[in-house]
Amino acid sequence: MLNRGCVVRDDDVAVTPRTRCRIAGTDAMKRTEPKVIDLNTKKLESVLDRAESALDEEDYETIKAVIESYAYIAELVGDKNTTIHRLRKLLFGARTEKTETVLGDKANGAAASPSGDDDGSKSSEEDGSKEGSRPPPKGHGRNGADAYHGGEQIEVPHECLRPGDPCPECVEGTLYEQAKPGVLVRLVGQAPVGAKVYRLQKLRCGLCGAVFTARPPEGVGTEKYDATVASMIGLLKYGTGCPFNRQEGLQGSLGIPLPASTQWEIIDDAFQLIEPAYAELIRQAAQGEVLYNDDTTVRILERMGKRGQQAALAEGLGQDAASKKESGRRGLFTSGIVSTHEGRQIALFFSGRKHAGENLTTVLTQRAKVLDPPIQMCDALSRNLPTELETILANCLAHGRRQFVEVADRFPEPCRYVLESFKVVYRNDAIAREQTLSPEARRQFHQAESGPVMEELRIWLTRQFEEHLVEPNSALGGAISYLLRHWEKLTLFLREPGAPLDNNICERALKKAILHRKNALFYKTEKGALVGDTFMSLIYTCQLCEANPFDYLTELQRHAPALAASPQDWMPWNYRETLKRHNRKGIEACPNAG
Repeated sequence: MLNRGCVVRDDDVAVTPRTRCRIAGTDAMKRTEPKVIDLNTKKLESVLDRAESALDEEDYETIKAVIESYAYIAELVGDKNTTIHRLRKLLFGARTEKTETVLGDKANGAAASPSGDDDGSKSSEEDGSKEGSRPPPKGHGRNGADAYHGGEQIEVPHECLRPGDPCPECVEGTLYEQAKPGVLVRLVGQAPVGAKVYRLQKLRCGLCGAVFTARPPEGVGTEKYDATVASMIGLLKYGTGCPFNRQEGLQGSLGIPLPASTQWEIIDDAFQLIEPAYAELIRQAAQGEVLYNDDTTVRILERMGKRGQQAALAEGLGQDAASKKESGRRGLFTSGIVSTHEGRQIALFFSGRKHAGENLTTVLTQRAKVLDPPIQMCDALSRNLPTELETILANCLAHGRRQFVEVADRFPEPCRYVLESFKVVYRNDAIAREQTLSPEARRQFHQAESGPVMEELRIWLTRQFEEHLVEPNSALGGAISYLLRHWEKLTLFLREPGAPLDNNICERALKKAILHRKNALFYKTEKGALVGDTFMSLIYTCQLCEANPFDYLTELQRHAPALAASPQDWMPWNYRETLKRHNRKGIEACPNAG
């Protein structure tokens, strides 16, 4: 039987499209319509049977793979959901956008000259690495004991000896405690949400019928669901993309049932407690020096189909022009905003009809009036721009670079020069990070090292059109036009201290929303989307600040009154200090406790 999961790929990068056509029996310069042959599975299998007896084993396997590939691709083409992008990825494999991968071996040399020629004047050794060499492996791949800081730390004293005791071996020496103890790490598996069942003994009087029930152990509490339950459910769903029904199945198989509807009720209750932290994140993000923003799509059933049309019609009555424009849209988006403020990064998510620029406007309305306009990093889409409020706009260099990556196979020499120029800029930015340069020092470094390279690139790009070296309507011409059209915003890092090169940090943040969309598929209501945005913002901000999101969400719930009173003290980067202050106050209030 045919194995329809087999695909033959052309892994030889030296094979050109012209060569491929010749292999297929058709000259690329004199292409004719292919002959149509009606085939079915039985006919293909009979051909394979005859080929098996006539060919050796290696040739037979090759022919079999080609026929199986044909059958599989024919089935994919017949599927209306199959896209050209998916077929290209299937046939030729997914590739990264690294310069070495896009350009091949020639990328290891120096940046090409403005004319597009590579003079090879700089050897691979001068470029920092030897050809074919690999960096040495880092360690053995296993985590040390310090990596398990989230696990329970148990101090184990010696069973019979104490510091200050005489040495059992030499008798004359005295034992002292070493600074570095011996360490054992033991991992155990457990359900995401555990359960403890307390069976309270009941005693009944045989004469009067009075019933006496044992008291629960100290610390059991009166609530069935601990704060840690909501933290774990929220972290699994909004942090790792595990939907409620999947968690229900997992918990049920482990003997601790937790229905999806119950999970939502737990999450909704927790949302009421932690919402002040989300509002404070928005306020602090508005004070940031650099704000990144972008969009991705989302599904909210309440806003889709007939229900969405009825809701939009009802909301359209009595609204202003901007609100009517928003309610009249059919698209739904999750906007990601990442703000850098005082060396920290804050991630925000907003789901609904608004575009990224409109959500950024909502955030910036809370910006202090005395602050200068922030730097805004986004791609060149107009919907990413805030309305009414001023920002210093920078465009993403990676978006401009990607357009040359996509056409590098058709225009290798021009794309090599552009990509190598960008490579120099990114290498300089990496050096600035390694040396922890201040924003002003980084700007001066880029002006000295990256400025000449970018100016030569601009001249080269302009010359391609002025001297009619590139057709403006071609794919390469479109990529060049994009760079020239947005040149000032793409090179803001040469003029403004702290301006980033690209919007990659926001793209990574949006992967949280995309992960949720791929697994849970949709939100049912706008309230559900708001809950998801809140949890996602808090969880990802914790990860950016290297805080424990599970511990953070738990402490927010346990200290909800204090959070509501002073949310600025309960951010992912300072809540541990706040907890220490609360604990000290508790000890001072109860000096005899313990």
